[in-house]
Amino acid sequence: MNNFTFHNTTRIHFGQGQIQAIANDIPKDKKVLVLYGGGSIKSNGVYEQVSTALSEHQWGEFSGIEANPQYDTLMKAVHQVREQGFDYLLAVGGGSVVDGTKFVAAAAPFEGNDPWDILAKGAEVKSAIPIACVLTLPATGSESNSGSVVSRGNDKLFFGTPLVQPLFAVLDPQVTLSLSERQAANGVVDAFVHVMEQYLTYPVNAKVQDRFAEGLLMTLIEEGPKVLATPDDLEVRSNIMWSATQALNGLIGVGVPQDWATHMIGHELTGHFGVDHARSLSIVLPAVMKQCQQDKEAKLLQYAERVFGITAGSNQERIDAAIAKTVEFFKQMNVPTSLSDVELDKAAIDTVLTSLEAHGMTKLGEHGTVDIKKARIILETAL
Repeated sequence: MNNFTFHNTTRIHFGQGQIQAIANDIPKDKKVLVLYGGGSIKSNGVYEQVSTALSEHQWGEFSGIEANPQYDTLMKAVHQVREQGFDYLLAVGGGSVVDGTKFVAAAAPFEGNDPWDILAKGAEVKSAIPIACVLTLPATGSESNSGSVVSRGNDKLFFGTPLVQPLFAVLDPQVTLSLSERQAANGVVDAFVHVMEQYLTYPVNAKVQDRFAEGLLMTLIEEGPKVLATPDDLEVRSNIMWSATQALNGLIGVGVPQDWATHMIGHELTGHFGVDHARSLSIVLPAVMKQCQQDKEAKLLQYAERVFGITAGSNQERIDAAIAKTVEFFKQMNVPTSLSDVELDKAAIDTVLTSLEAHGMTKLGEHGTVDIKKARIILETAL
């Protein structure tokens, strides 16, 4: 196991009725800006609960953050923060709203000329407005980590700093009952691939991280189809919500090599062709598993045995079976597993590769060996 330092500072309020915790967790002297998306929180009762919890606070609101938060939209929120003097941000929504709020938190006090430099040039974030969140869509894990992904046109870029780690997060599974089947499925798949990016690399004898990761994968495989078959089952929703948070709160990633090639390639599919983030991952991951199996052989065999109980056959037969089981799970979740499933063909590949190169994504994977040539092979496999 590699050396690491682990510290997660986000306080979690989990369970029904926990939105009321906002009232005490946000200091009364803070001027709060509530940020959310398209307005579904007003139809599912979340907005009313947040309003009640903030009844003793001075607060305002900003709506319209997109499923892939757009820089231009977020800059409108930045201007509102600056002009009206908000000094605390509360994200109410899914991972995109949380990610967008993180950027607003960093951009509002940014001292440089252009806040886009935070994403495009890795400009240092020296300060940020404190943030918290009420999660309505379990998927990204953004509620308890320090990373954020923001889009500007076709560019979908990442930044991270401990300064934008949410101080607390409210996870009430009850509020997820109103999610559409597509949203619920996407959330399960997103969490699943987050785990795989940290698990499916090569062994470093990190037994705790491996067992935690395998437990999360097995839970998502077990509970994922249930959320589609029995969408009103609150216990299923609870297990999925907690799994998604654990998938990317840093714990299973400490002391182990990580991949993230699937995400980087997937981001380009989302940026250029509007493929849902989770669905870009379900398209790319099986192809990565196939084309990078030599580097991942030991963990693929471990994954096959521990997650799916596959022990019979040659190494290659067991690996093939594990990949097939992964694709089968994605199909159970009604997500695409090939580019043709989202009506993309070979013409899309050059667009993705050109963008990967422009963004400097030419040494991906746990060994940095997924270059543009290898990325082409992966995308061709995904056709």
